Amino acid sequence: MARARPSALTGKPPRGGAGWHLGWVLAILAAAGALAGAGLLAQGPEALALAAVGTAALLGAVLSRLGRGARIAGVLIWGAGATAAVHLTGGVAGPLAAWCLAPAAAGLVWRDRDLGALGAATALATAALSALTPVFQTLPQPDIALAPWLSLLALSSAVVGFAVGLMGQLGELRRDQRRDARQAMERTLLHDQPHLLARLSPEGLVRIAAGAPVAGLEPGDLEGHPLGELFAEADLPTFDAALREAAATGQALVQVQAAFDPDCCLEIALRPGPNGDLIAAVRDATVQHLRERALDEARLSAEQQNAGKSRFLANMSHELRTPLNAIMGFSDIMRQRLFGPMADRYAEYAGLIHESGSHLLELINDILDVSKIEAERYELTLEYFDAREAVESVLRLMRGEAERLGVHLRAVLPPGSLYAEADRRALKQITLNLISNALKFTPRGGAVTLSLQARNGGLELVVADTGVGIAREDLERLGRPYEQAGDAQQRAAGSGLGLSLVRAFARLHGGEMSLESAVGAGTAVTVRMPVLASDPAIRQHV
Repeated sequence: MARARPSALTGKPPRGGAGWHLGWVLAILAAAGALAGAGLLAQGPEALALAAVGTAALLGAVLSRLGRGARIAGVLIWGAGATAAVHLTGGVAGPLAAWCLAPAAAGLVWRDRDLGALGAATALATAALSALTPVFQTLPQPDIALAPWLSLLALSSAVVGFAVGLMGQLGELRRDQRRDARQAMERTLLHDQPHLLARLSPEGLVRIAAGAPVAGLEPGDLEGHPLGELFAEADLPTFDAALREAAATGQALVQVQAAFDPDCCLEIALRPGPNGDLIAAVRDATVQHLRERALDEARLSAEQQNAGKSRFLANMSHELRTPLNAIMGFSDIMRQRLFGPMADRYAEYAGLIHESGSHLLELINDILDVSKIEAERYELTLEYFDAREAVESVLRLMRGEAERLGVHLRAVLPPGSLYAEADRRALKQITLNLISNALKFTPRGGAVTLSLQARNGGLELVVADTGVGIAREDLERLGRPYEQAGDAQQRAAGSGLGLSLVRAFARLHGGEMSLESAVGAGTAVTVRMPVLASDPAIRQHV
């Protein structure tokens, strides 16, 4: 069965139909005017014949803009106009006999196969009627002088009309061929793509399906059946919830287990379709599911190993602190000669033992804190206190070290108290670690400046130095446990835990640490924490 043109299906006017008809009107008017000007055309049957075809052409131009029914009427009007013109000029033996073909040309120009067939039938009827009519009655005969010009008009207009109509039909045929080729390509693409695509009813019934087989079933096997037959029974409520979610929100994505293969995982993406239906894309996600499971298992194993490492470090730190405290205590007794005199060299050795033990104890305490934080076992002891007083106590402790290193340590503190609700020990540890780091990387004659202030509703602590600075590539690493910057001598002076503890303590308080530095221009470390509180006396009064 012939496939109708899109214009025939949609009722839209075909391109060029009105222009073709108006061309006929202009041609007839031009010919009539020329013949009348030459004195060959007068009021008679020839003028009526031209008027009949011109009227048919004019009506056809109007009907071209209307629906398909109007265009059917237009073909019939062409038949009537052509029949009248041929009869008024002597029938098929007359000069306008070529216009018997005008209805067929009109059917062609509308680019509708059904209208083309109707035009051909109308043209055949027109020719037959024009041939049979002279048998029964005498038809008017045209003027001998006018006949050649009328023949030229009829023949040229019919030939040009047919040519234009055939060109339109040829163009439409080529468009049909391109459209058919594209649709064939789309069908091939739809069939060969790796997903199963299905149109579902709101209840999940498969109306039509195409694409790749899923769980051993071809798309055609699913049509007319619920898509839920693919899934394990335990996953049916999940799929029903996804159907409702897609209808309500416009999309849904769910993973289910295949009914016939417990090792097969299916992923269904749902979107709204036409007329309340849903469009489903089903794919075999078994490989992805196994990969995600392997990643989850690897992550869990890594977390367990990390937790085991943290527990080991914590236990080891506790075990080391007991003998280390004894070493420090005994070396301190020897250094102070509490039980009698001893050689100066031995006293010096005892001092070195005590100093090394103190450094080792600080390292063990840092490792213990890091281990507790990584194991999420570190608990803050929150209290209301004056942050200015806590920072000043650390400054007093570190001034001696700064003087020994030849570094000027100065502070910019608020004139009054600055109360915070935080862990006092953690704040002191943050201050101590930042000052220690700054002193370590600042050469003799340099300066380290500590500033404490309230900013944007939070507590801001900044430690800036005029030291060697930090390279850009090292800035990204600092703040993670055991990461260090600087040369080998500078790295040997620490453990790489100081800044990581500062960052960890800040985050435990809901804050953050940031670094700004450039090689040769010093470093500034800023810690901001939302821990400001009002004066405890005011709080108690309120």
